[in-house]
Amino acid sequence: MGIFDFLSGEFIDVIHWTDDTRDTMVWRFEREDHEIKYGAKLTVREGQAAVFVHEGQLADTFMPGLYMLETNNLPILTTLQHWDHGFKSPFKSEIYFVSTRRFTDLKWGTKNPIILRDPEFGPTRVRAFGTYSVKVSDPAKFLLEIVGTDGEFTMDEISYQIRNIIVQAFSRVIANAGIPVLDMAANTADLGRILADAITETISAYGLELPELYIENISLPPAVEKALDERTSRGVVGSLDDHMRYKASEALGNDAGAAGAAMGMGMGAGLGMQMTNQIQGPWGARPVSPTPPPPPPVEHVWHLADGGKTKGPYSKADLGKLAVAGDMARDAWVWTPGQDGWKHAEDTELAELFTVSPPPPPGA
Repeated sequence: MGIFDFLSGEFIDVIHWTDDTRDTMVWRFEREDHEIKYGAKLTVREGQAAVFVHEGQLADTFMPGLYMLETNNLPILTTLQHWDHGFKSPFKSEIYFVSTRRFTDLKWGTKNPIILRDPEFGPTRVRAFGTYSVKVSDPAKFLLEIVGTDGEFTMDEISYQIRNIIVQAFSRVIANAGIPVLDMAANTADLGRILADAITETISAYGLELPELYIENISLPPAVEKALDERTSRGVVGSLDDHMRYKASEALGNDAGAAGAAMGMGMGAGLGMQMTNQIQGPWGARPVSPTPPPPPPVEHVWHLADGGKTKGPYSKADLGKLAVAGDMARDAWVWTPGQDGWKHAEDTELAELFTVSPPPPPGA
């Protein structure tokens, strides 16, 4: 990672770090068998900071720029090494380069559902996940609190701890927000800001800050989502009575005609009310009204085909008179709305008109 240039075979003259990774936060300049010469050049690039540690004590922090390691640039090291008294030997100190850029697209999420009290659903559980970015705001504090003597510290070593901090703060925020579960999707931006503020103090104690924190999704457990879908479906089909009428009429089929539909509606109404009474039970919030009678059946009207012409419409009673008078035979072609084409009268319900005979006369 580091590129070292030597003015001689014994002393290092240029100290800098070229980061060729995407996750290294801290890299220690290896000083083994190398001594830093007074007057050496220190290059700190944008997005970096250099921290000097001398004999286990944090000495100086350098922000981006080019530095000559001299007395006026190292006030603490000058006191420690007595440079102001004119030393001649090189010095040995640990130099840590700290990346101060943003580390982006980091993931966080709840491993287990969070229990909260929803004003509409009551006690329920939610899950959440999102992304965040992190950067070092105080290199010296980050080195002291987190890195220690690690010579190469990566983002993976701190991301797990940050995720735990975010999830713990999210549990508190979501429980105290009082936002209904169904409205959380519309308030993720506000919840994200509240969550970022809630963890600022904890993160800053590590020398870190979170420039961005997003809540991408807040979801319910599968069982709760299924119940919510069923509730939504009930709202789409309307009341239970209307739904049962529709299903009963659909089961009877379209071939039954208007009378069958009317009968189905009556059966559906009775069945729907019966199920409603069973669901509500004796502890229901409102009294159960009595089951209304089914609507009267709709009377069919009929048409006759005679010599290529259509006659009618006739009621069933009218056709009965024609049958008695001999003006309509069994093989007469008849049609009624809902019937699939013309049929002989004896192949329809009109067949009963030709089987009814008067009782025997008195004295027979």
